[in-house]
Amino acid sequence: MKIILRIFGYAKKLNLFIPQYIIFVLLGVIFSVFNLALIVPLLDVLFKQETAEVIVRPESFELSTSYLKDSFYFYFTQIIDQYGEKQALLFVCVVVLTSVLMANLFRYLSAIISARIRLDVVKYLRMDIFNKVSRMHLGYFSNERRGDLISRVTNDVQEVEVSILNSPKALFKEPVTILIYFIALFLMSFKLTLFTLIILPTAGGALAYLVKKLKRKATQSQDSLGRIVNILDETLGGMRIIKAFNAREYVQKRIDDETSFFRRVNLSYSIRKELGSPISEFLGICIVTIILWVGGSYVLDNDSTLSASGFIAYLVIFSQIISPAKAFSTGVSEIQKGIASGRRIFKVIDTIPEIQNKPNAIVLDGFKEKLVFENVSFSYEKDQQVLKNVNLVIEKGKTIALVGQSGGGKSTLADLIPRFYDVTDGDIKIDGVSLKDLNIDSVRKQMGIVTQESILFNDTIFNNIAFGIEGADEEAVINAAKIANAHNFIIELENGYQTNIGERGLKLSGGQRQRLSIARAVLKNPPILILDEATSALDSESEKLVQEALGNLMQNRTSIVIAHRLSTIQHADEIVVIQSGEVIERGTHKELLAKGGTYKKLSGMQNT
Repeated sequence: MKIILRIFGYAKKLNLFIPQYIIFVLLGVIFSVFNLALIVPLLDVLFKQETAEVIVRPESFELSTSYLKDSFYFYFTQIIDQYGEKQALLFVCVVVLTSVLMANLFRYLSAIISARIRLDVVKYLRMDIFNKVSRMHLGYFSNERRGDLISRVTNDVQEVEVSILNSPKALFKEPVTILIYFIALFLMSFKLTLFTLIILPTAGGALAYLVKKLKRKATQSQDSLGRIVNILDETLGGMRIIKAFNAREYVQKRIDDETSFFRRVNLSYSIRKELGSPISEFLGICIVTIILWVGGSYVLDNDSTLSASGFIAYLVIFSQIISPAKAFSTGVSEIQKGIASGRRIFKVIDTIPEIQNKPNAIVLDGFKEKLVFENVSFSYEKDQQVLKNVNLVIEKGKTIALVGQSGGGKSTLADLIPRFYDVTDGDIKIDGVSLKDLNIDSVRKQMGIVTQESILFNDTIFNNIAFGIEGADEEAVINAAKIANAHNFIIELENGYQTNIGERGLKLSGGQRQRLSIARAVLKNPPILILDEATSALDSESEKLVQEALGNLMQNRTSIVIAHRLSTIQHADEIVVIQSGEVIERGTHKELLAKGGTYKKLSGMQNT
């Protein structure tokens, strides 16, 4: 129940909608019961069981069923006396039609309110998941499967919509309908209705047992669906490798195994769920049969509390309870999948981001002096240090190059600067203020990042360059493209800057994609640049163009450059050699060559 209430908490104006929904549901049910209650006076008067002489007009108004019944009898018999039985029958038909119209009107209004609540919840629930995921640090995405996260935003929210968000009808409307019907039945025959309530728990117990069995299967089903989406995401993203290594059968077997498990779980779930409807219907008919025998005995014994016409109306009204009772049992069964999905959703929403702003975090309004690493150590996992006691000073306007063997910790060190991760020990300061004391967005606003893999989006060239900048000026975008050596190839495309570059920009060559990434960084115009092996995956011609673009970008900026090709960083103000997470050498290109250490060995290996 806690999960359901929390989900409905996402509905805006819920305090306004719920009272309206309750009123409309009550009115709809009351008018429905009124239609059936008309059977009693209709049978009594038309078949001469009541006469006009014995029916007296009520003297004063009172809110009671007896007043309503006596008033109806009085006016109904008056119509018979004045206009005849056919006109009286017409009167009843008009009353029935009016009552049916009102019942359906209020059902419609309650359904509209339910739809508004459902759509509000779906929208704000999806946005809450996305907002929480987007605030997570990068390490979170290493531990969580991307496909499973997508499944929670799509499939799990959809399951919540289908099951739980339809629960106002199952959990409120149907019980209210049943309650009002039973009130009417108590008014008609207290003794018979009391007997009915004694035998009803048998049906309720059987359904409760089925619902309990559904919970575990529902959770397994949603977890399996998340794994299927994850496999599909990996398969579609790695189709080139799958085809190159003839691994289609391997991938197909993975999907087949998971979908087979999904099928088994859902078949088991469906077998149990579908039992609910026939069992509830059969038990309902059994109860009706018992009531028919017991109530019929009362009538045949001339019991003063129940007339023949009253018993017929009683049976008609009780028969109407079967439908909402069946809907209630089905709804409770369906809700189990929604609750399982809700738990998966709130597991993400309730995850506390490891990296977040301190209360009253300082807004960094610019980079003025220097960036300092003070005894910085970092570990992704316990007992596996990636960086060890790194001390480094990067002054404004300087270019610092990080070199060394793969896996040494260069990219990790760069990732600490925009606070993608927090240091394990030590501290990083910008202009004397710890990164942890600064507002994260204001820190990242000072930085532009160009990585080895060009991260582009399935959108136009213009929007990729202007990414993250609202209302970007066309002239500024074109100027950024020129600085990045991208303008010439862009204008040769059929739609120029409005050309869609496809998924991850795969309609362009590697060099073209990289130059768009550089143009994006140029347009942002950040004071600090982080270039993570930005040219290592390019051919010689593309590298030359990209290197020239990077040279334009780095002018008058503080740059941290990670490079495997030492020829691209010979003019850096300082070269820092990192090995096994430690700084082992530092100096200019000439100074490091003169030392004859690790840097000289790396340089010699690349020149041979």
